[in-house]
Amino acid sequence: MSVRRLAEDNVQPASFAFSKENATWAKATINKYPKGRQQSAVIPLLMRAQEQDGWVTKAAIESVADMLDMAYIRVLEVATFYTQFQLLPVGTRAHVQVCGTTPCMLRGAEDLINVCKKRIHAQPFHLNESGTLSWEEVECQGACVNAPMVMIFKDSFEDLTPTQLEHIIDRFDAGKGSTVEPGPQVDRIFSAPIGGLTSLNEPEPVAKKAPTRAKKADEDSVSVPPSNAARAKTDADETDPKLKTPVTAKAEAAANAKAKGDTRAEGGDTAAKQPAALVAKPSLEDKNRPAGIARPATPDDLELISGVGPKIAGILHELGIFTFAQVAGWKKAEREWVDSYLNFKGRIERDDWVKQAKALAKGGEAEYIRVFGKKPR
Repeated sequence: MSVRRLAEDNVQPASFAFSKENATWAKATINKYPKGRQQSAVIPLLMRAQEQDGWVTKAAIESVADMLDMAYIRVLEVATFYTQFQLLPVGTRAHVQVCGTTPCMLRGAEDLINVCKKRIHAQPFHLNESGTLSWEEVECQGACVNAPMVMIFKDSFEDLTPTQLEHIIDRFDAGKGSTVEPGPQVDRIFSAPIGGLTSLNEPEPVAKKAPTRAKKADEDSVSVPPSNAARAKTDADETDPKLKTPVTAKAEAAANAKAKGDTRAEGGDTAAKQPAALVAKPSLEDKNRPAGIARPATPDDLELISGVGPKIAGILHELGIFTFAQVAGWKKAEREWVDSYLNFKGRIERDDWVKQAKALAKGGEAEYIRVFGKKPR
């Protein structure tokens, strides 16, 4: 671990005091612990001090120590040990923490660091000219499957490209950081696979019939024959009407179901359990099918719409859908037809393809960023 020291005295403030709201919070936090154990609140109080001033000052350390009846050196040990505490002034609008651990490094963390060097300062822990931005490289931040990633204050921004990071830095520097949606910056839900779920979404398989006694006997022909006692018990089970065997139980269930007019016990629900992929698609002659056009010389990149991947884009092209304007003009009935044809129930409404397409048709990526606060996928 690198040596961590407090900032020089010339940048240290003369005093520290919690705001009225934070002081009330700090008192309530201390009271959570038994008398004589109030030092357990040291990390929460230091973190709240950092959130208030942007970094942990010498005066804040001493103030927290007095509140908890701790020696100054004990609180200093905590502040200098945990790298979550900033011991130097950081950007007033954003302090970018770039994860540089192996998964992120393999996925392009060095390119993100180069962006920070270019847009903020050549060295970590240095402010930009206006004092609004700073950066550092940190160890694993726990989102390896979404590598590469950065953290800004309490929010993580994942699946980043250098261009996306530049956009995020620009938004924070302009005082509009709240408009940037944290989390994955691609079309994925948290840590789910890119492009949608690949497991736990299969239709329930049709149950297989149990093998007949003859087939079972053939399969077990190499096994040891049952003893006379076991054979006698089996024969007795099959002849005794009071004892149900798998064969008699199945026959009885089928008879009861037939008497009630229910054909499921005889396989009558087979059609209802067919996989969704076998359900017939809507007719191409349906009146609700969106009108197609001839392929233009330069089709729009439909994959810029979140929720549209290469496969879906190919199907849309087959239907004569090549431009953002076409998607932007879909009515409800047309959206439902396309949704059913693609067999992705609810995706068009969930991802709001029409709103995305309207923004892209109106002003391309610049308009998309203005509307959604992030670049299209």
